[in-house]
Amino acid sequence: MALNLNKNLKLYYSIKEVAEMFGVNESTLRYWETEFPYLKPKTMSSNKVRQYSEKDIEQIKLIYNLVKVRGFKLAAAKKMINANRDGAEKRAEVLDRLIDVRDDLQALKREIDSLQ
Repeated sequence: MALNLNKNLKLYYSIKEVAEMFGVNESTLRYWETEFPYLKPKTMSSNKVRQYSEKDIEQIKLIYNLVKVRGFKLAAAKKMINANRDGAEKRAEVLDRLIDVRDDLQALKREIDSLQ
């Protein structure tokens, strides 16, 4: 059995960590929780600290893609997710891959330019 080095060992992330991942305010995440009912991070009852799982982060990634990247209003994003959740998720994955490819190509171009 091989050791999976890519596996993330952290089960939960704080709201601050998630906000930094996406470059948004913590208040934005709290607001999205009120607007998108399926986005419900675990909260500790004693101090109400939000704990986001990988599943929650995937939901935020989908919302972020629709609202911040593609420029949808929240109502339109909700409508799109509710109408076609699988399609919206696949589009978000494709967009992430394309952005990664673009970044790789830009880095490669910079390397080639520096050789000349």
